[in-house]
Formats: sequence, structure tokens, C-alpha cells
Amino acid sequence: MAEESQDKFWDFVEANQNIEGEHDDQAYYDLIVKKASALLSSVQVNMLKFALSLRAYSATVNSFQQIASNESPPSGCSAFVSIQGVKTCDDVIFEALPKPYLFKGDHKYPGSNPDGPVVILYAEFGKPDFQRLHQVVSSKVREGLVTYVLRHYVANPSGKKVYLSGYGVELAIKNQEYKAKDDTQVQGTGLNATVIGENDPVDEVQGFLFGKLKTLYPDIKEQLKELRKHLVESTNEMAPLKVWQMQDLSFQTAARILAAPAVEALSVMRDLSQNFPTKARSITKTVVSSEIRKEIGENQKVCVRTLGLQPGDSALFINGLHIDLDTQDIFSLRFRLTAFKSKSLICSWAQAAISSSIPSLNTLFFSFLKWINNLETDHRYSSWPYNVQELLRPTFPGVIRQIRKNFHNLVRPRLINHAAELLGVAEMFYANNIPLRLVIGLVFVVSDEDDIDGMQDAGVALVRAYNYISDEVDSQSAFEAVISMFNQVPIGGQLSVGDVVKVLEKRFPYVEVSSVLGADSTYDSNRKVSLTGVGPLPVVMYNGIPYPREQLDPDELETVTMQKILETTTLYQRAVYLGELATDQDVVDFIMNQPNVVPRINPRVLSTSRTYLDLSDSNDGYVRPVTFWVVGDFDKPSGRQLLYDAIRHMKTSNNVRLGMISNPSDALSAETSRVARAVWAAMQTQSANNAKNFITKMAKEETATALQKGVDIGEFAVGGMDVSLFKSAYDSPKFDFLLSHAAYCRDVLKLKKGQRAVISNGRIIGPLEEEEVFNQDDFLLLESIILKTSGERIKILQVNAGFSLRASDLVMKVDALLSSQPKGDARVEYDFADDRYSAVKIRPKEGDVYFDVVAVVDPVTRDAQKLSPLLLVLKQLVNVNLRVFMNCQSKLSDMPLKSIYRYVLEPEVTFRSDSSFSPGPMAKFLDMPQSPLFTLNLNTPESWMVESVHTRYDLDNIYLEEVENIVAAEYELEHLLLEGHCFDVSSGQPPRGLQFTLGTASEPVIVDTIVMANLGYFQLKANPGAWMLKLRKGRSDEIYKIYSHDGTDSPADSDDIIVVLNNFKSRIIKVKVQKKPDKFSEELLSDATEENDTGFWKSLTRGLTGGGKMEEPKLEKDDVINIFSVASGHLYERFLRIMMLSVLKNTKTPVKFWFLKNYLSPTFKEFIPHMAKQYGFQYELVQYKWPRWLHQQTEKQRIIWGYKILFLDVLFPLAVDKILFVDADQIVRTDLKELRDFDLEGAPYGYTPFCESRREMDGYRFWKSGYWASHLAGRRYHISALYVVDLKKFRKIAAGDRLRGQYQGLSQDPNSLSNLDQDLPNNMIHQVPIKSLPQEWLWCETWCDDSTKRSAKTIDLCNNPMTKEPKLQAAVRIVAEWTDYDQEIKRLQTRVQEGAKHRANLLHEETLLSPEGLTTTDRRLK
Repeated sequence: MAEESQDKFWDFVEANQNIEGEHDDQAYYDLIVKKASALLSSVQVNMLKFALSLRAYSATVNSFQQIASNESPPSGCSAFVSIQGVKTCDDVIFEALPKPYLFKGDHKYPGSNPDGPVVILYAEFGKPDFQRLHQVVSSKVREGLVTYVLRHYVANPSGKKVYLSGYGVELAIKNQEYKAKDDTQVQGTGLNATVIGENDPVDEVQGFLFGKLKTLYPDIKEQLKELRKHLVESTNEMAPLKVWQMQDLSFQTAARILAAPAVEALSVMRDLSQNFPTKARSITKTVVSSEIRKEIGENQKVCVRTLGLQPGDSALFINGLHIDLDTQDIFSLRFRLTAFKSKSLICSWAQAAISSSIPSLNTLFFSFLKWINNLETDHRYSSWPYNVQELLRPTFPGVIRQIRKNFHNLVRPRLINHAAELLGVAEMFYANNIPLRLVIGLVFVVSDEDDIDGMQDAGVALVRAYNYISDEVDSQSAFEAVISMFNQVPIGGQLSVGDVVKVLEKRFPYVEVSSVLGADSTYDSNRKVSLTGVGPLPVVMYNGIPYPREQLDPDELETVTMQKILETTTLYQRAVYLGELATDQDVVDFIMNQPNVVPRINPRVLSTSRTYLDLSDSNDGYVRPVTFWVVGDFDKPSGRQLLYDAIRHMKTSNNVRLGMISNPSDALSAETSRVARAVWAAMQTQSANNAKNFITKMAKEETATALQKGVDIGEFAVGGMDVSLFKSAYDSPKFDFLLSHAAYCRDVLKLKKGQRAVISNGRIIGPLEEEEVFNQDDFLLLESIILKTSGERIKILQVNAGFSLRASDLVMKVDALLSSQPKGDARVEYDFADDRYSAVKIRPKEGDVYFDVVAVVDPVTRDAQKLSPLLLVLKQLVNVNLRVFMNCQSKLSDMPLKSIYRYVLEPEVTFRSDSSFSPGPMAKFLDMPQSPLFTLNLNTPESWMVESVHTRYDLDNIYLEEVENIVAAEYELEHLLLEGHCFDVSSGQPPRGLQFTLGTASEPVIVDTIVMANLGYFQLKANPGAWMLKLRKGRSDEIYKIYSHDGTDSPADSDDIIVVLNNFKSRIIKVKVQKKPDKFSEELLSDATEENDTGFWKSLTRGLTGGGKMEEPKLEKDDVINIFSVASGHLYERFLRIMMLSVLKNTKTPVKFWFLKNYLSPTFKEFIPHMAKQYGFQYELVQYKWPRWLHQQTEKQRIIWGYKILFLDVLFPLAVDKILFVDADQIVRTDLKELRDFDLEGAPYGYTPFCESRREMDGYRFWKSGYWASHLAGRRYHISALYVVDLKKFRKIAAGDRLRGQYQGLSQDPNSLSNLDQDLPNNMIHQVPIKSLPQEWLWCETWCDDSTKRSAKTIDLCNNPMTKEPKLQAAVRIVAEWTDYDQEIKRLQTRVQEGAKHRANLLHEETLLSPEGLTTTDRRLK
């Protein structure tokens, strides 16, 4: 409700103050939906049901719950009020106290007194205590005493967790070239039987309805089960296809979909795409008609030309807006759908008629400027090329092309008080000459009084001095002189006449200064330039477009200008490519002739912050697309002038019609309403043309003066008027129409008495200030904006659609309705060759509002797997005109989809047969093939951090032939991600190593993070609620202070950065920091600085690393060996435990293990605390979300490889100086202290080179030839199974940022970085040097001969490409002690399991013996 409007929210709250009663789940749900439907349209109700199904507002509810818990609720209260820190649920005392911070998402009661005390009610809506306190507080609001804010709060929230939707689950078919399955038997089914029952029906298999057969023939249930299994297995045959069979799979799948009835086509597409590996063989038998092939080919030509879509690409458009399937999750899409819906008037012809964004607005502002430089004529630019074709020459991204054309024009009107800072930026642009090719214009805005000369006023002196030097020398010299004048001014001071005189005398010693600056000076040109409409100074304009005032900060101005240059270059490139801009054309003329140029600037008109009237319920032969309503007191000069200018403009345009609304200043009488009554009477009784001419007379001042002197109104009649009819209306004693006008101004337009305004197609411009000018030029500007953005197109479309009755009214209403909708991306005008054979078409219900949905998709891509269920749900939610165009690829050489996929999404909440809530949406994979080895992956929204919490199975190696029942897994949304970018305002660079903390007022440090140099990126794990972001105490806080922040929930100038996470959408903030004045020379990552912040380590346990740390006294970091490792799947976790044991058996120094939490199984996370206790080591589970801007990997193994190398600088706290990476499948035979203390000789990390002693493997040593041989240039190729990293050096030389940058470039090519974790550091060996470790540090049988095994310090179980020997088998054969280690771990696991069973039995007995035991037990388990 609050998303729709605060009024609807409070109407709903008022109507449902107490709805507590005996309801089952479904009845309560139906009751709430019914009450909501009284305030919502049918489309809005469907969207509400969808939001409830998505649990879209669960985060909002939880955020209020967290905010309430930070208030320390009074005990025994199910609802309470907080009056600026004082909390109570009994007698409410309203007193003025310091005001608390209110959040953007707070619900503020209408009519609250902003000056009164703030009363925050925390309560569960619809409960008796809420009703009681709500009535008390709301009554005080109506008395004008308080500000009332309502926040949802449940005193005793249920601990039960809910199932979410809006994510995808993939079962990817795993490569079995190397066997990586654990042979340990899974004990018990865990939660499996409770999640999916055995009898979940799939009704039909190859024509047999097994649901009905089991009901009809219960006595042969087992035989039916066997038959069904046989049919499923034969259907889901997974035999490999020949290459020639794969070539046409995309077209064949499309043909299958298009052959289905339209109502079933989406379901068929979902089934085929999501189960493609099992359907591929049967699809190969499909015949594709020539009509389908031809039409798809023709459509693809159009898509490439107009949408930039290549064959195989996908796209989704809703009402012409492009929905990016890669970046838009379902929560963002739902928000956009909510914004799409209008009140009642989105028609197919209207929605395309309005651009969703105002075009850039230039102004004809170049004629009187004095330019400092001219790129086309100045000698300093003569070496630059002149041909505009240079714009099309390839360059590196971000490089500004040097071309001798005035493409970029920067105008800076100078007010002397504001000049110094902005002039410094101008000097920087000019002095740096080469990259910016920027034309800089100066407009001096100084005193224009004739009796003030340059010997008295510094501003006049500056103008005259500038003009003199320009005339005598040139503009460049004049500009340099102005810079020198301002350089004379002390910091904080102002320019004086003496500063100007000093520079003049120095540069022109023989000139009489008084002749230049004095009263008789002839150098006074351009002193009196009018800048009407640009608003308060200073103003900066780029190609005539004024900068927003927040961008005029000198630090911001440089960045924004550079960005505008790059953006505008793209437009010029397009113009050159299309032949619209040639070398011999004047670029400024080209700019001024663009359709988005307007002749005038008026911030009132051009502002993007707009208010619209709701004209959807309000009701000439010629269609006029622009309707102006002029509001004012027409018996006052200002009102008459506004009316006069409006009429004068209307007479010059055929597009405009005009209405007048009187807003009297004084009490109504015959004397105070002469002009208003005359205007009204003329409009009521005369023809349009006569009324227009008469009202023009009435708006003149001489007419009003004459009327006041008693001249008869009839004297002003124009030819053709019916004077008697007019006078009878004019002399009427009733003022009803004026009273209704005044009420409309007060209640609808929210204007005070006598205030003026202009309403254009429902958009309110005003109230205008008393002295504010809004003249004929401004009406022309307003008309131009409307015609270019919407009005003319709506007019054309509605005329074509055949609407003629009150057509101008219809244009006005449609424009007002659509223009008032939230602005987003520009709408795309798409067109296709035909949709007869190659598109699925679903027509909307007649006579109802609908969404125009167009999808372009290749049915054998991941996008099709996601898009088909999305479209099915969308079709159920809203009325759609849906077209799905097939965009197939031909001549495939590989299986296009190698995974089975489910997208979890439901249009509304579901219930069980007993009317209780169903467990919730989940991904079900039924009738799966038995032979492949699967790995399970989740595809979640970017801001989600999830982990597996319940399963006994190895989700990395699912082999269904060995599964007796079913495989079930439960994941948990552990955290929402808060992301951000941080920059130092002084240098413009990210402050590498800067640390942020996130917490609350009572617990300031809950999580923390480190800023990386790539884009200044940082991420923090959080949960719904209000959080405070601060610089970490220590060096970060000592050196830096927060300068500004954007995208947060606190004011930009606030010292406390508050961020509220209240939905599942991504949250990205921007923070600027600045070094403290006495710390400019210090660096965060200097060699001399140690980060000994114990708080960092302590907080990592519960924050960045996710918990699970042994409570042991902190050891000095030099006494701890830090070891990092990654593992996924039960086999590698088994190896990992054995590796850890081998380290502990051989290393005398205390050890701390760091594990990547993202892919660890619940089994490992449950066991690791017991192992840590048994063997006395520390551990942390570190976690990091792959940044959205870094090229994503889709295969799990490659993702894990990426984590091994890409985030070393941000995974660990600054206190960790060195980290050792040890592969999970290694056995350590020495004390690793030796490796930690190994001298890397200045390199950031050390790796062991690949062995070269086993000669029979020479044919597999790829690094000995080709690319690697030439790139390494004699250096060794290193293996990534074991390495040591000097994190201080690694961070200092920005090694992590360099590695990520190189990865970003190389990973775009699917054929590069085959072994990501290994290839990347070897590829970067020239930029990030590698210290080669002695060969004995890593022995691997595949590459090293047997003679070197005796001296090996570690043994790695490398894959052998020759024998393909399974890892387990190799481990037992190669490493003598491996079996002993394995058995030792298994004995510990057995003891742990037996202990858990024993505790469970005791718990069960305790529960049976004590009637209160269940309560006690429940609390203990939690």
C-alpha cells in the first residue's frame, strides 16, 4: 500500500485497526486481500498477491523489527511508543525532546506537525494494542501537536523460517574425465523425506496418467511404479549426440514450440529448455519448415540493425522498455512492473507515444561569448587532425580524441565571489591542452551601473582589463592574466582593484592604467549581458546545457565534464557514421540545429522534478496537443501580465489552447473582480475568436485602469461581440464560479490566495514568485518541450486511431497521465519483419488494460530457461499482449545446454488442503536421468549471500544411480549484500586498504571490509535493518575522514552514514573520503605501518568470515601460520581434512586455517569445530561475493579457481602479513614455518615451478611450446597447488587489482585462462613477479620422477592426463601415510556422531519426563 501511496497505506491501516480473530491461514490471507482490494485495482491486487508470494516485503518487516530491537523495547509490551527516546506502552506523555532520525521508508501520518515532538509507534498492525495506541497518537496529530510515525513490530516473532522464491537452481552435467566422487556412504536421509513426499505426482508420462492409474488400481501400485520408471528412463535417454545431429537443435526446438497451441507454447518452451539434455535426442527428429527458417532469418536482420541483437541473443521488452535479463532480478522487475501500471489508461497506441526521458536541452547561447581558445583556428592546435572521420578511429576506452573541431564548449559565467575555484578548473583544462580539446567561454557578470568604473569596483576592473588584453594581444593572454590576478588573492580573500592593477602594470608597464580601468575606458563591452533563466550564479554550461548545482563543486566539475565529453563523443560518432555531420560543417551550427535544442532556459520548465494533476477523470474540431491553464488574480497587474503573455503566444501557435483559472487575492466583490468576471463572461457567451480578442484587451493595464475609473465595460467590446448577452452575464450578482475557482486553487493546486501558476497538459509550474518573470518566450519553450517529448506523437496516434470526440482533451489527459509516471530508461521502438511463423503470440483480453510484452529468445540458451517461467507467471499476473520471437543459431557444434534448470517463482501464495500455508516454493527435479554425474548450483539475485544448511548428500557430485530415495538440500539466505565505491576527493583515486565498519549505535562494529583499488569497490554483509557505516578505528580513522556520501539514507553532509536495507534489491552506495590536513603525506599501506587492530580479528568471526571461531586467546601474528584452502564436494572436503591433519602433525608453530565458506557443505561446517577442539587449531570461514562488475564464471570449478587468486587482498584482514595456500588434495611432510619464513626477495608471492623430471609426460607439458614458451621467455611455468603470499607487498603494489584487471580482459575469451588459478599469475609474471620456490616444496607424481619423492616437503595429488587415475585410488597408492590419516579422521567423526546421538537421546528422555521440558528444550536448541 505504501508503494502505491501513503494515503492508501493509512486508509488501509485505519480500516484494519483490529482484525484479530480465529482465522486459519487461508481465511486470514483472503481477508487481507479482500480488504486491500477495496483500495486497489484488479491489476494492483494481482501484483500484491505476487509480492506476497515473493515475500518481497519480508525484508521491510525485518528491517523495522531490527530498528525496534535497537530501541530496547520495554518488557511486557506487545506494542509501544518511543517519544524521542522515551519508551512506554502505558500512559503516553507528549513532551518536546531532541528529535530522532527518521528513515526514508517511514510511514508518517498525514497532517503531522513537523515542529511537534516525534512519536514513533512500534506495533503489529491489526492487534488490539495497536488500535489503542494508534487512536491515542492519531488524535494528537489531529490536534496539531505531534508528528506520528508508524513502524511494524512483533513482540514475540516466530522462529520459523520461510521459503523464498525468485532464484534459479541448476543441475549441471559434470565432466567425468577424472573421477572425483567420495566413496563414503551417506548416513541417513536428513530432511529429504520431509521436503518432498514420495507421492508427488507427475501425472503423465508418454500418455499414461499414473495419478489416475494408482487411484484405480491400488493393488498393482508397485508394478505401476516400475512401468513409470522404465518409461521415464527411456524418455530421458542421455546418449551422446553426433556433431551433425547438434547442428540444427536450436531451430528444431523452436519448431517444436511453434507447433504447440499458443496457450501451451510457453509451457512447452519451459519444458524443452529447462530439461534440454534429456529432450535433445527426441528433438533431433523434428523437421523445420522453410517458412520458419526464412522468417527467423528476416527478423534477425531487423534485430541486428535496430536492436543490436545477434543470432542466439535474448532480450525482453515491456511496454517498450528494455529489461536486462543479466542485471534485473525478479525483485527489480516486480518494482518496474508496479511502476508500469497506470490508473486506467495505458493503451497500445498511447504508451509508445511518450519518451520516458526528457531530451538534453541546449540553448542558443553562443552569440555574445568571448572565447579563450578556438580549436579550429588557434595555432597551438594546428598539429591536430581536422577531419571528423577521426572520431571513428579506434582508441583505448576513455581516451579523448584530439580533433581540431569545436565539439565541446564549456561556458562559465563568472561572478567575482565564485570565480577563483571554478577558474582553477578552467585553467587545468586549458593548460593540459592535449586531451580535452575544450572551448572555454567566459561571461563576466558584474555591476552594470554606468557611474561605477574599474578604479572603484574589482569586477568592472577585471572585465575592462580582460577586454584590453584581448584587443591588444589575444584571448589566451587575457585568460592567463586573469589567472594571475586571482593568484594574487590570499586564501579566503576576494579579488581587489589592486590585484588587477598589479598584473596590468607588470605586463604593460607603459600603459596608463586609468585609461584602461577608469571612467573614460573604452573596454566595457559585454559588461551588461542578460542571463535570464539560468538561475542563481555561478552557472556552468556544457554545449548550452546547465550543470545541476550539486555538480559545481570543483572536484566534481572536472569528473562530470570529462564524462560529458565521452558521452557526447558517442553522439558525434553516430552522426558522422550516418553522414549527418561532415568535416566542412560548422559544429556549433550542427549542435544548434538538433531537435532537442530549445531557444531559452527556464529552470521552472526544464526541471525534472515535476508535479502533475490527475486528469484521468475530467471530460473543437481541430486537435491541439498543448493545453495551458493560466492561474492568477487577473485583477492584479502580475496576473494580467501572465494572462497577456499566454494569449500573445496562443495567437502565434496552432498547437495551443488556453484556459483561465481565477485565484483572487482579496474577498470577492464587484470592485475586486472586474477583470476576472469580464474574462469569465466572455468565455461563457462569445465565440472563441471574439473572446480571445476581448480578453487580450482586458489583460492590458490601460483597460484595468479605465475600469477602475468607472468606464463602462461595453466600451471595450470588440467587433462581432454580442454585447447585451455579455453584459447580462457580467452584471450577474453571483460569484459562484469565482468561489469554485478559488476552492480549486486551494484544495487541488495547493496555492495560496493570489499566487500565480501555469498548468501545461496537467503539469503544474509554480507557484511563481511575486517578481518572477514568465513571459511569451517561456510559453514557447513549454510548448516546444511538450511537442518534442509527447504531445505531437500522442496527437498523431490518436488521430490515426480514430478518436475525434473531445480529442484535445484526450491528448491532454494521456500526456498528463503518462508524463507523471516515473521516468526510467528510454523506450525502444522495435519492429520485426513478420510474426506469422516464427513467434508465439498471446493476445490480450479485449477492452482491458494490457502490457505489451515482446521477448526475443533462442530456446536452447540459459536465458530461455529463465525467461519461459517468468513469462508464464507474468501472463497470470496481468493482461498481456505477448509476442515471443525465436532467435535461433545455426550450425551448432556442441550441446548448447548442458544443465537441467528450474526457476523458482509462483504468482501467488499456495495453501495445503487443510488451509494452512504450504511449505513454500521450491525447485523440484523429478524423473531425472540416472546415469550422469550432476553438480548443483544456485543462481540467486546479486545481493544475496546464501549457504547450504541441510543436506547429507554431496551436492557437488550427485549420482542418482546410487541414491535410494531422493536428494534434498536446503539453502539459507544468510546475508544481504551492501556494496559501494569509495574515492579520495583529493587524488580522485580509490584509497586502497581503507577499512569500513558496519554496525548499530549499540554495537558499532559488527562487520568490516577493505576497499580495493578496482573502482574503489567494497562489500559488506548485512541483514535487513538500519546500519551505521563508519571508518574503522585505527589507521583508516586516523588518516581519513568521510567527505560525502550518495545513495545512503542520511543527508549528504551528515557525519553518520546510515544505510537502511529494507528489500531484496541490490543496494550500492558511493562514499568520498578525504585525508585529514595533517595526514596528507601518510599512506595506509606503508611499510612502516603495522595494523595491530585486535578488533578487526575479533569482528571477522561474526562479520566478514561468518563465524565458527574457537574462543582462544589471540596469538601474536608472528606466532601463527595462516593457511588458506578451498574445497567443494565431499571428496575434496575429505582430502582437506587429511591435509589439515598432515600440517598439524608436522608443524610445531600454532596454525590458523582460513576456508572459503561459499562452497563448503553443511557436514564439513558441523564437523570442523570438533576437529579444531581435538587438535587445537584456530580457523575462520571467509566469504566474499563475486563482484557484479567482474566477468562472471558459470562453471563451479572455475569460480572456485577464481577465488584462489582474485581476492587475496580483500579476503583477509590487514593484520595478516603472510598467507600460505595449500591445495586440499596435498599431504604436508614438513614444518610449514619454513615456507612462511622463506625470503621472497621482494616478490609478492612465491610458487613452485612444474617438475620436468618425468620425461614420459613431455607431450603434456603445454608450457614448453606455443604461446606460453614465447610469453614466459625462458621463465618457468608455476603450479598453483601451493604458494606463499606476502600480503603487505601484494597490497602495496596493487597486485590484486592488476590480476583482476588482466582477468577482466582475458576472461572475455572462452578459450583463454583454461586453468584460471594457474594461468593468470603465470600470464602476469612480467607485471607481478613470482619467486620460484625450491622444487622439493611440491612433488607430484604426474610431473616429477620417483627419485625426487624422498626429498618432497609436500605431495600433491595432481590429475594425470595420461592414466586418468581416480584421486582416491592415487592417494592410497602414492602416499603411504594417507590411509592412516584417513582412518584417524574417520574415528573422530564416529565419536562425534555417537556423541550427538547420545545427547539427542538424553534430550528426548528429558522431554518425556518433564511436562515443561519441551519449552526448555526448544529454547536450548535455538
